[in-house]
Amino acid sequence: MSNILTVLETEFIYVFYYFKIQLFQIAGYWALGILIGSAVSVFAKEKIHSAVKLISEEKYGVFGIIPASLLGIASPLCLYGTIPLAYSFSEYGIQEDFLAAFMMSSILLNPQLIIYSTALGAKALLIRIISAFLCGIVAGLLVRYCFKKKSFFNFSGFSEMHNHDTDPSIFKRFFKNVYRNIRATGPMFLLGIFLSALFQRYVPQEGFAALFGGDGKFGVLMAATIGVPLYACGGGTIPLLQQWLGNGMSMGSAAAFMITGPATKITNLGALKIVLGIRNFIIYLAFVMLFSVATGLIVNVI
Repeated sequence: MSNILTVLETEFIYVFYYFKIQLFQIAGYWALGILIGSAVSVFAKEKIHSAVKLISEEKYGVFGIIPASLLGIASPLCLYGTIPLAYSFSEYGIQEDFLAAFMMSSILLNPQLIIYSTALGAKALLIRIISAFLCGIVAGLLVRYCFKKKSFFNFSGFSEMHNHDTDPSIFKRFFKNVYRNIRATGPMFLLGIFLSALFQRYVPQEGFAALFGGDGKFGVLMAATIGVPLYACGGGTIPLLQQWLGNGMSMGSAAAFMITGPATKITNLGALKIVLGIRNFIIYLAFVMLFSVATGLIVNVI
């Protein structure tokens, strides 16, 4: 019995050691992401949303998809905030291709996740931003040219999201938003670090590099596939990605994971199915998988 306890204690010390190192490495990025995400949400959200309406009013044509995708990245809302917002945009008469670009890039990335992702290095951050931007553009183009005569979205049942940032004091609104972000992302962030510590302790580096490393197509496909069930939240996956990249994961495999992960996040899929309907929902999933694999393969070649 004492031998078992000694082994368990030793393993706990090892895991805690890896946990502590990982926490110190990326906690600052998480905290900065919280602050910047809350600042955008409180001080710039209305300006971003007004800019989306302006795109439609200015009649940019197909080129309006480009700023719509950029504004989706700049929007601090999660999917459950983006869908009611997109509903309100549709009520203003904004084109569905613009909505598709805005929603797709918004699902993949936001200001808070951009800051989190700086922990992965400049190359991974740049790939994440560019791939989210291009994914929004491609989604918008597909909706524009493949669904000309029929609606792609069905927003019945959704209405404008309740605004939590209503306190008369702008500073109180900011700190309340920070608290909500910490409460929403903190547990998954710590869980991600814990999983990363377990991974570092028990998964052989050589085997992982053989599976996800190099320029192989199989590694990209595997990374895209595990992004579907494994992704919980952006902050929680950053420690895992950091450890995986350090253990030999190719940048293309990481790029594929960073697309399928947030795009097929379990908590989002139910809402997407309602908004899209079963047929368009299947099209959405197929598009995400194809785009993520293609992106991963291109990144590995480059």
